[in-house]
Amino acid sequence: MQVVRLAAWLLTAAFFAAATFSASAQAPVPYGAPIGVEAAKKAAAAALAEARKNNWNMSVAVADAGGSLVYFEKMDLNQIGSTNVAIGKVRSAALFKRPTMAFQQGLAGGGAGLRLLQLEGAVSVGGGQPIVVDGKFVWAIGLSGGTAEQDDQCA
Repeated sequence: MQVVRLAAWLLTAAFFAAATFSASAQAPVPYGAPIGVEAAKKAAAAALAEARKNNWNMSVAVADAGGSLVYFEKMDLNQIGSTNVAIGKVRSAALFKRPTMAFQQGLAGGGAGLRLLQLEGAVSVGGGQPIVVDGKFVWAIGLSGGTAEQDDQCA
């Protein structure tokens, strides 16, 4: 049974790599310096400003490149469930160095894309974004509270 799981996981990983980044003859993005709390607060403030501009209530999470939470903020009228969703999105974006919208689009394609559900920690709803500065992956942001597209726009 474990051989079947391993084979399914390898097939999923191969599909994801090919489907999500078909032009990925590029070298992997290296890790950069970690984000500090003050920079994380500024990033969150910018994301929540976009949410306020559109009258959306959101939760925002900022994590370092390893997926550890650095900062979290929840708007007063945002539903409680968005707390864990935002944190899940930011961890997914950090751990896989990919936008969570890529997972959502992979699943929407059906077929082999459904194997993405087997990737532990992958969140398949838009709103999580890895952040690359000077060609290096340094942190991620995740938002929840609106539609996947609204969350992604704020991220």
